[in-house]
Amino acid sequence: MTIDWLHFTPASAFAGGLLIGLAAALLILLEGRIAGISGIVGGLLQPLRKGDVAWRMAFALGLVAAPLLYRALAELPQSRIDAGWATLVVAGLLVGFGSRLGSGCTSGHGVCGLSRRSPRSLVATIVFMTAGFATAFAGRHLFA
Repeated sequence: MTIDWLHFTPASAFAGGLLIGLAAALLILLEGRIAGISGIVGGLLQPLRKGDVAWRMAFALGLVAAPLLYRALAELPQSRIDAGWATLVVAGLLVGFGSRLGSGCTSGHGVCGLSRRSPRSLVATIVFMTAGFATAFAGRHLFA
């Protein structure tokens, strides 16, 4: 494995991580809500309380607006997706099924759950990461 030093950007990754952590901390401290994306978006489909839609919609719109704003201010890195539409749709459905099965997504468990010292989130994050490592290994070395 080698690092592409020309495109290695630890400063922007660090800044992004700080912003994610700050947003998650502010949401739980000010609103008592967990910044798990699957729970936030899922709550848009079935709001549990009156007034629950506005903050969820603002959060979801912020997720879409942030990269658009960044694109207006700076050049986005080149990206290439080597999968077809069918593969992407199946992958998206599997992620949705997995986040439903695991009672949350990677952001909810990994960022918010671990910071709250949730044993369930620790187990979920270990399972997510192990499955990701195994999938990457299999895709690159066994099925390549």
